[in-house]
Amino acid sequence: MTTKRLRRCQSSDCCFEKQRGVFHRAAGFCWGGVVVTRLARSDDIQAAVVLHPGRISDDEINEVKTPIAILGAEIDNSSPPERLKHFGKILSAKLESDSYVKIFPGVAHGWSTIYNVEDEAAVKSAEEAHGDMLNWFTKYVK
Repeated sequence: MTTKRLRRCQSSDCCFEKQRGVFHRAAGFCWGGVVVTRLARSDDIQAAVVLHPGRISDDEINEVKTPIAILGAEIDNSSPPERLKHFGKILSAKLESDSYVKIFPGVAHGWSTIYNVEDEAAVKSAEEAHGDMLNWFTKYVK
């Protein structure tokens, strides 16, 4: 996923990359994270990333088949860090797919898409999340 595609992705809640009629990767922000988690329960994509997701259920996480990275905020009422860490435990017990959960300190829900570009710390956290997303896709999408 190029930087240009990443920018387009940031302006929506879900971003899917399709090549030759096949979806390869999907990223979801906020409620789009719920959509991408549901998509990750199928074999339709090779990798998924959810960032500051909306409300995801244990059942949805239990059914994930696709390698999935969950990037969350320290300050988030929709998906508190404890909830995301719980998802990490569920996912790590599964053998069929790899997973990764990372909580970004000092940021709030939406930090990876809505931030003050003049705030150096906010920009750094957002760029780190974007880098993590791109690295996850590079690792799993062939």
